[in-house]
Amino acid sequence: MAEKTEKKEFELTGKHVLAIVVTAFSVIIGVNVFMAYSAVGTFPGLETKNSYVASQKFDAQRTAQEALGWDVAARIEGETLFLDIKDVNGDAVTVASLYGLLGRATHVNEDQEPAFSQSSTGVYTAQVGKLGGGNWNLRMNAVAEDGTSFQQRIPIFLKAN
Repeated sequence: MAEKTEKKEFELTGKHVLAIVVTAFSVIIGVNVFMAYSAVGTFPGLETKNSYVASQKFDAQRTAQEALGWDVAARIEGETLFLDIKDVNGDAVTVASLYGLLGRATHVNEDQEPAFSQSSTGVYTAQVGKLGGGNWNLRMNAVAEDGTSFQQRIPIFLKAN
């Protein structure tokens, strides 16, 4: 007659609990290290080397910029960036120089410097290629014909295609 073999019931021992705890904390620490590495790797860096010195000039620059009375709007249609700069009367503004940096707020991988040209209607346009949906920022620096500096960050939201 064959002997019945009883299946031994699983018993949770201290070794098992230790393995569970070590595994759980290893996963948590591993994810934290990955997230910290990703955050530091995508950080574009400081915008100014010495914030104290920059703050000394800020009020004067802001007052001069506000005195221009410019209203700036930006939009992207297709692969073209439109930048509309209007004065207090709503007329198009011609600037001495214009620089822009278009990119995402979260990383610098897709940053580009659009080459603006003023159209006959006074709107500045630049080809930017096909862009993905989401939040984009245009950081523009313009110099008025009288030499006054004008800086502004313009958020642009693109719907996903």
